[in-house]
Amino acid sequence: MLKNMLGKNNLKDGQTILVVGLGMSGVSTVHFLYNLEINLNIKVIDTRKKAPGVDQLPQDLDIFTGGWKTEWLAQADLIVLSPGIALKTPEIAAAIAQGIPVIGDIELFAWFADKAVVAITGSNGKSTVTALVGEMAKTAGINVGVGGNIGVPALSLLNKGHDLYVLELSSFQLETTSSLELNAATFLNLSEDHMNRYDSDMKKYREAKLRIFRHAQLAVVNRDDKETYPDEFHGQLTSFGFDDKAFGLIKENKRCYLSVNQKKIMPVDKMALVGQHNVANALAALALAQKVHIPLDACIQTLKTYHGLTHRCQLVVNKGGIRWVNDSKATNLASTQAALTGLDIHGTLYLLVGGDGKDADFSELVPTLASLPVKLCCYGRDGDDFMSLHASAQRYISMFDAMDAIAPKLVAGDMVLLSPACASFDQFKSFEDRGEQFADYAMRLTSR
Repeated sequence: MLKNMLGKNNLKDGQTILVVGLGMSGVSTVHFLYNLEINLNIKVIDTRKKAPGVDQLPQDLDIFTGGWKTEWLAQADLIVLSPGIALKTPEIAAAIAQGIPVIGDIELFAWFADKAVVAITGSNGKSTVTALVGEMAKTAGINVGVGGNIGVPALSLLNKGHDLYVLELSSFQLETTSSLELNAATFLNLSEDHMNRYDSDMKKYREAKLRIFRHAQLAVVNRDDKETYPDEFHGQLTSFGFDDKAFGLIKENKRCYLSVNQKKIMPVDKMALVGQHNVANALAALALAQKVHIPLDACIQTLKTYHGLTHRCQLVVNKGGIRWVNDSKATNLASTQAALTGLDIHGTLYLLVGGDGKDADFSELVPTLASLPVKLCCYGRDGDDFMSLHASAQRYISMFDAMDAIAPKLVAGDMVLLSPACASFDQFKSFEDRGEQFADYAMRLTSR
């Protein structure tokens, strides 16, 4: 295990640390290492010619962009790898074969974090649960740092006086994390995603997610998804689900209540978040919050007021009874399925799907689409993968082309929903960029 090779906080004067891959996490890693009170020889490689964030690095660093510099890999004492680069990448695999330790920024965070840490993973809902736990802590007056795969890189949270860290962790980040000690961790759900990274093998994807429980005091699992249960675990285990056990639901007099150990906590209809998937998210957040002693009244207050994340089922325009909804964060099939469940549609749903499909099979959308008054608008690199899913499907080059075609047809009661079920990188910088451009263009179209 990596911790045995290097030891916690055991960076030494004179070591050569190679940061591979920039972007937000890479830049934060460089700055963190650069500001440590030890003398490290820091080098940076990014295979892109225009590496994002390179202009934010100290000018005295050795930086190589536009390819690989294999001698730097061979000479490194430690490689800190961007989560976007797979361990099976030939140049990285060769370094591992030489015995060079390869970690990610979350493992580096683990060596230095000295306060309580809660972590969340899952195919869907992890950003919402992470934000919810963070908001619960803030409501309780706790100095909390929220980040990881959402917003702020984990290393940028350190040395800020936080008493609690709440981290969203992707499977990519967990692949290079071995010694993260967690007060509580949850694996929310498992559905097909990132199959191009995992050779279309769900077992490999699940195994990466399960690494979150390696050093957790409490494992929070989904009673309705047995794949979230650890194969082997010696700590405390609790669960959430839609029956009345542990963190669950009680139905009484045609009303549904969030419950903890069969005790009613609050009515579901008092939650600011809507949808069955957000009920599950709330229950998971409650389980995590209880473990780190966030008072229940602060949790309840948060659930009554927290309206959700930008780019997640976010109403951006409502004009003339026509709603434009940004769900750009739906980067996989299950997330789009969740957005479509229980939609309140009085007219036609114009659903925008497409982008980088990550080799996913979208056929599971067929029965969901069949139950909706939908017009399917397919765009982007893998838009053709959606064309057979519904008789209404139309093909467009870009999201904007689809929006231009839709706008003149809209009448009161209609909804335009961007819930792409795909990653954004074929035509956008990120899902945030895609969502922002959707919102901006919707406002322009409706102001004409």
